[in-house]
Amino acid sequence: MRASEILGYPREARLLIINIDDYGLCYAANDAAIRLLRKGSACSCTVMAPAPWSLQGIMLVKDNPGTQCGVHLTAISEHVLYRWRPLSSPESVPSLIDEDGFFFLETRRDQLVRQANALELEREYRAQIEFVLQRGIQVTHVDSHCDTHDARDDLFTMSVGLAKEYGLAMRVTNPVYFERLRKERLLVIDHPYLDSFRLPVKDKSNIYLQMLRELPEGISEWAIHPAYDSPELRAITPEWPVRATDDAFFNSDVFQQTVKSEGIELVDYRLLQPFWKDLG
Repeated sequence: MRASEILGYPREARLLIINIDDYGLCYAANDAAIRLLRKGSACSCTVMAPAPWSLQGIMLVKDNPGTQCGVHLTAISEHVLYRWRPLSSPESVPSLIDEDGFFFLETRRDQLVRQANALELEREYRAQIEFVLQRGIQVTHVDSHCDTHDARDDLFTMSVGLAKEYGLAMRVTNPVYFERLRKERLLVIDHPYLDSFRLPVKDKSNIYLQMLRELPEGISEWAIHPAYDSPELRAITPEWPVRATDDAFFNSDVFQQTVKSEGIELVDYRLLQPFWKDLG
């Protein structure tokens, strides 16, 4: 049975979570995200606590009551000239940092996955969740930057334990684990999630429109990365067009019109969160 049916929706219902990943990356990302959230063109965001603009992002969430926010658990710092470090002391998480004391670049993600000490990653993930909670945000869910939280069996088990302890729904990116969680009655989305970085920039709007028209029954999730084109964004990453094209499409009238005409319901992780509460 699909998660949507367990939640009482008819079998043919098509539900979509549009989550803004990488919230806190920079000013252009935060500003773009909060505009989409206010507009109702995105359902939630997940903040990277170690990133340079996380505090401003948290302030914007607090200034906009009703904004749904999760934690984008972070153990990768991928921008060569724009790095971030763990919130934990370097001495307490040595397996998570490179020679310069930063999180590893994305090009070294495989190395991180091989060498990360699960207890050290738990320490850092917990610090990031607490960082957001202590600033007055009612967190609903967790996912991870570059999908590190379920990249290895023991890391997945640890991440599930944290999610249950804090009563937070969790995005699962490794399809191997979907059935395991369902057997434990830990509700997750019905289909593998979409990462907007995996879509070509060229003709992206039409690709998104086709995907909306073909959205399957049940609960889907799209992880988008909006930020408007700016000197700041271009200085951070050569992949800025991915973010700018996301920003353009989800701000468009045709997006809103297509969601309505297709009968798609935009939802957020509050639907799934009750199944993760009081289970630790």
